[in-house]
Amino acid sequence: MNIKIISTTDDAYLDALAVRKQVFVKEQGVDETLEIDDREAESRHFVLYTNTNQPFGAARLRPIEDGGKVERVCIIKEARGLGYGEQLMQAMEEEGRRMHLSSLTLYAQVQAEGFYKKLGYLTLSTEPFLDAGIWHVSMRKTLD
Repeated sequence: MNIKIISTTDDAYLDALAVRKQVFVKEQGVDETLEIDDREAESRHFVLYTNTNQPFGAARLRPIEDGGKVERVCIIKEARGLGYGEQLMQAMEEEGRRMHLSSLTLYAQVQAEGFYKKLGYLTLSTEPFLDAGIWHVSMRKTLD
């Protein structure tokens, strides 16, 4: 397994989009016009590959006013629960440190809140909120 950090100009960007479309659009029913937005170019994209170079996870990180925003974190269904999401988040945190970001913020789907808590993210939301028709909470982690 390896993780590539790419931009929208890299060929691997299409792999990131393919994984995101599989998870968010096909599996979760998110409208594709919401999934791919105007923040793609300003983001650093992450793609997880198997040893046979098949993409199976993706995420993006973009700078925001008070740190970084983690978005579009996904692992294809067959590979969930095997520790790959944690490895993807660790790579994003390392990149955030290289970018000199003080903290990372994310909107976690409610069913994934526990996963992010285990990684040291604190829930900021007092109530869940709808984003793309799915319940989310706002979370943040300070980078050291």
